[in-house]
Amino acid sequence: MWSWVLHRITGVAIYFFLLVHVLDTAMIRVSPGAYDAVMSTYKNPIMGLGETALVIAIMFHAFNGLRIILIDFWSKGAKYQRLMFWIVIALWVIGTAGFAPIHLANVFSEGH
Repeated sequence: MWSWVLHRITGVAIYFFLLVHVLDTAMIRVSPGAYDAVMSTYKNPIMGLGETALVIAIMFHAFNGLRIILIDFWSKGAKYQRLMFWIVIALWVIGTAGFAPIHLANVFSEGH
């Protein structure tokens, strides 16, 4: 059940990010000055933490989505769904461990 809940939560979060991303990117056509102002507000540690959370959510959503595809289209998918869940968690943790420290070091570095 938790994978179902997390898949929905991450899906909604990714949807809202994409909506905001399309809107703020479209501002460059309307007002380059407003676009520059919005982009400058994104250059702070809070947004860096948000970027980290976004990538972590995308990784979980992608790995779990592949698991769901296997459950739906592989004849043995339902039988191995619990094992595949733990594989998803392992891949997600490995991906997070590889991404988060590097990204957060960049976010909190002196030059940021």
